[in-house]
Amino acid sequence: MYFLYSNVSCGGIIEGMSSQVPILVSLIINIIKIAVPVLLVIFGMLDLGKAVMAQKDDEIKKAQQTFLKRLLAGVLVFFVIAIVQLVFKVVTNGDEENNGVWDCFNCFVNGPTEKAKVSGGQCR
Repeated sequence: MYFLYSNVSCGGIIEGMSSQVPILVSLIINIIKIAVPVLLVIFGMLDLGKAVMAQKDDEIKKAQQTFLKRLLAGVLVFFVIAIVQLVFKVVTNGDEENNGVWDCFNCFVNGPTEKAKVSGGQCR
């Protein structure tokens, strides 16, 4: 269905841009938001499992610390991206006038709105 969309205007900065570009960028951002924390937790669990199987106290403590650091990094990645998406959505939807570069950033971070994709309008 994404291939049927027309061009959008990115905050008045980029005219006639294909709506597939911001859709792809926002999809990549959402994949990163989910995949990175999951992978960090999986790798941390593998390290902890190896240390437990080795049954060495020093390795277990080191693996626990590594697991906690990876878990924290995964949570930070998820929430930082989510907060950035929320901030851009709030900043650009505050008023109806053209926000220029903010609309363009919002377009790439959150993807174009359904109205913009269908009508070929502003990428808000």
